[in-house]
Amino acid sequence: MTVSEYFEAFNQLNVLIVGDVMIDSYLWGKVSRISPEAPVPVVNAEKRENRLGGAANVARNIKALGANPILCAIVGEDEDGRILSQLLEEDGMSSEGIIQSADRITTVKHRILAGSQQMLRLDQEMSHQISDGESESLIAQLKKIVASKKIDIIIFEDYDKGVLHENLIQEIIAFAKEENIPTTVDPKKRNFLSYGGATLFKPNLKELMEGLNYQPTSDVLADVKSATKALKNEMNVDSAMITLSEHGVYITDFENEYHIPAHRREIADVSGAGDTVISIASACLALGMSVDKVAEIANLGGGLVCEHLGVVPIEKDRLEEEATKILG
Repeated sequence: MTVSEYFEAFNQLNVLIVGDVMIDSYLWGKVSRISPEAPVPVVNAEKRENRLGGAANVARNIKALGANPILCAIVGEDEDGRILSQLLEEDGMSSEGIIQSADRITTVKHRILAGSQQMLRLDQEMSHQISDGESESLIAQLKKIVASKKIDIIIFEDYDKGVLHENLIQEIIAFAKEENIPTTVDPKKRNFLSYGGATLFKPNLKELMEGLNYQPTSDVLADVKSATKALKNEMNVDSAMITLSEHGVYITDFENEYHIPAHRREIADVSGAGDTVISIASACLALGMSVDKVAEIANLGGGLVCEHLGVVPIEKDRLEEEATKILG
């Protein structure tokens, strides 16, 4: 298939995303004085905006590629949970996999900005593990969705907020294997070694080193090669893709390995780049692309979103244009 044919095929994919959803809330204003109450700036609020974040930002990227994202997550039975469902609806995404719980609150990251400077971030969240009952409800809803439509790939989007835990993860991976659905993982530290059997495991270099208790050296590529071998022994994943910031991306299926250098960019903001990378890699993997092409296109996408301030989904047309230049 040509690059153009792959990008057209994205439109046929159904992608299930399970993990921690949240709202990214922004308040913009101007600073005109210091508070008389404490030595802090007073921000005169001018504009507020709520955006989909966490696993929901992965869903935004999947939708931007033309595919159909379906989120499976637990939120609070609260106003913020209703706002999140409304944001999904406004973006043309289903909330069929969103379960509301009276025992949890919806995660919200509040940011106060003056100009382009972030003054404060306030996190409203619960990070303890979801209950057995909540886990059972989530699994049941996930299986119901899989029974209702062809799911091409499942993404685990872990932000350490308690929705994902080892028993739940392993039950979903086992179920996915039964259904011949590949699984990809964007991990965090708490459950780092809980994803044995996944198709593609995608930490960044820092997460990889910390998850395996490795001490990094000055040789980044040697570190990542050594650590991914240890990762295979620990977890038996099918492949691993490690994002290396300015050093690009490393990917291996433990038979072949590739290092894709970073492309020169004007970096404005790295926020959300990891979400974009796992989204693109998952869509490419679902279409059966070779691991080197998966890494090439995901690497391009991660770089492109870094050119924008704030968390933004990928621009499909621009990604296709750049991928065509490189892959032909």
